[in-house]
Amino acid sequence: MDQGKRDARGTGRRQFLMTMAAAGAALTPTTLWAQVKAGADASAVKALAPSQRALLDRVADLTIPDSDTPGALAVGVPAFVTLALAHGLEGAGAPVPAARFTGGAAPDGATVLDWLTFELDLKTGGAFLSAAPAAQMRALTALDSAAYASGGPPGGDASPWRLLKGLIVTGYYTSEAGASQELQYDLVPGHWDPDVPVGPHARAWSNDWTAVDFG
Repeated sequence: MDQGKRDARGTGRRQFLMTMAAAGAALTPTTLWAQVKAGADASAVKALAPSQRALLDRVADLTIPDSDTPGALAVGVPAFVTLALAHGLEGAGAPVPAARFTGGAAPDGATVLDWLTFELDLKTGGAFLSAAPAAQMRALTALDSAAYASGGPPGGDASPWRLLKGLIVTGYYTSEAGASQELQYDLVPGHWDPDVPVGPHARAWSNDWTAVDFG
């Protein structure tokens, strides 16, 4: 292969990697929500088993339920999480090690949703989705406590639940309802006085260069 072709291929690879890096850098909660609204999550949702979709819906609902404001399920957080998982955000695309499964057994290439299904089924006697709501809440609470306990089981600080819960919470509080209804919004946060008396000895602010007379 001549030098020109080698250079062209090298340039093509560099451009591809730069494009992928730029795309990754652009994946913020805002852009993910924009993709969800545009229907970009449809293929990612189809890639999940129906039981996984149902599990994600139920867990999101238990994590942030409806109150006087819409909860995670109502605002569409499962779609946000599904797209985040498809993009592999925060390492979500990496297989979960067998050691993270209770008993140390896991299928090859187990995903974070495979792990969640296994652990919650185990804690509810084999069928989390068909368990009573109270039993579901107990199972998820136990999973959460183990994941965040400082003196919990080995590797508890790296529990896959931390990743999933983080995506649920991030998705919710960056959604339109979460950001504007659940959270208070103040265009100009902090105290503001519209009329402040200024005397002859008042000093200008050092971070307001327009208040400085350059002569």
